[in-house]
Amino acid sequence: MSFLQDYFDFLAPDDIRIKGTRIGIESILYHYIHRGESPEEIATRFHTVSLEQVYATILYYFRNRQQVDDYLADWLEFARQSREAQRQNPPPVVQRLRQLKAAQQSSASEALPDALPAG
Repeated sequence: MSFLQDYFDFLAPDDIRIKGTRIGIESILYHYIHRGESPEEIATRFHTVSLEQVYATILYYFRNRQQVDDYLADWLEFARQSREAQRQNPPPVVQRLRQLKAAQQSSASEALPDALPAG
């Protein structure tokens, strides 16, 4: 009989992974809690995770609900802050693509006639 903790690698207080994978419990639980996906759907989505590991993750969540809820809240806040930082300071390639898109839209609008003749 294995212990529930044997299914996980506890790398840091904010980094719990499913043993033998690079998948964090937050990924599995996000799809279970926030997207309402079944364990079978989740196991199909994450090819390196078995159905047994998905169920173990969900059971770990229910057995440690407050702790894992805090863990998930921290993860979601970190993700939100990361998206905001990237929005405010996009990588050079994103800036260049935005410039190209703006130039393309500008030249396309200049090519259109100002008004079509009444017909």
